[in-house]
Amino acid sequence: MLVVGAGVGGISIARGLLRDGHEVTVFEQRPEVRAGGGAVTIWSNGETVLRQLGVDMGGAGQELSTVRVMTSTGRSMTTLDVTAIVSRMGAPVRMVPRRILLARLLEGFPVERIRCHTRVVSVTDGVRGVRLHFADGGCADGDLAVGADGLHSRVREIVGAPHAEPTGWCSWQGLATLPDGADRHVAFVIVGDHGNLGLWPADETEVQWWFDLPWSPDFVRPAHPIEVIRTNFTGWSGLVDELLATLTDADLARSPYPHFRHPIPGPGHGAVTLLGDAAHTMPPTLAQGTNQALLDTMVLCKAISGANGDLSEALRWYEKTRQRRVAAVSRVASLQVSHGEAVLRPAALVPDRVMTWMLATFLRAVSHRRLAAGISRDLASRPADSDEHAR
Repeated sequence: MLVVGAGVGGISIARGLLRDGHEVTVFEQRPEVRAGGGAVTIWSNGETVLRQLGVDMGGAGQELSTVRVMTSTGRSMTTLDVTAIVSRMGAPVRMVPRRILLARLLEGFPVERIRCHTRVVSVTDGVRGVRLHFADGGCADGDLAVGADGLHSRVREIVGAPHAEPTGWCSWQGLATLPDGADRHVAFVIVGDHGNLGLWPADETEVQWWFDLPWSPDFVRPAHPIEVIRTNFTGWSGLVDELLATLTDADLARSPYPHFRHPIPGPGHGAVTLLGDAAHTMPPTLAQGTNQALLDTMVLCKAISGANGDLSEALRWYEKTRQRRVAAVSRVASLQVSHGEAVLRPAALVPDRVMTWMLATFLRAVSHRRLAAGISRDLASRPADSDEHAR
């Protein structure tokens, strides 16, 4: 089986397929396997899949207990009780640097199964189901191919799925030293009229920060972006001002990251499918992108394990099973966050416990809870030596 892309999604599905006894090769166009970006939030639904994959996240990142949402004038909108969500869903919520998540996924993974510097240029029918053609003239045959090659997926383009659409927003983001006095278990989201920001502890010493501002395709990068960020966000909170005092233009060198949203594709054809951002890039509002890629992995592995020889039918079942839930997450993640104080004020009238319950209920509804529970039970009943997929 062939996987295109060696990011979190690609290595996750490769681990799952290896766990289930399949032969897998991963193709990565970059010269090495590395994680881009800062940190990601692993919600309980994603943590459950990582456990199924045998990935030990103990001690990685920072477990969260609370998310506080405020307006830029200091008005509290809501305080989400993350510990209550954890109690309902049965797994922790943590912020973890992407490089650490990928490193944990690669622990015990047979690196000889990853072929770097290999760029896919086309996909055709092959002697075993599908054939990948590479820029260097080589090719590879497999029973199926999974496009897990991110936002600008070549496989998505090849299968004719619609292109991602910009949402009109972007994030300036990175990792920095946690400000003095910050609670390592409390994350902040601050919403204003023309932008919003977040400060989420990523481990004992680092914080993931982001500043969201409008963006358009004709965006011209300012000569000194830190001045733009300070102009828009200074005074929003003491912690924010402390962070802004330490940031420089160099910290913003890789930003901004425009927000895109993929139209969720319909059923595919043949022995090719998409996973993660290649299938459903969405804005980072709900911090669900990585978690949805992990849920893709869980459902796709389940589909293939029950294929009974018809892999094409199994892929269509996977796509149909995921389509409605991931579309719901994408729609919610694409809702405009930034509003004026008058528009935001009614949100503060909703009790914190109700907002917490609503988020937990939504996450449970889109996470294939029954399917996940059944898979976890089946894996727990396997003989210990059946999981030696990385040997």
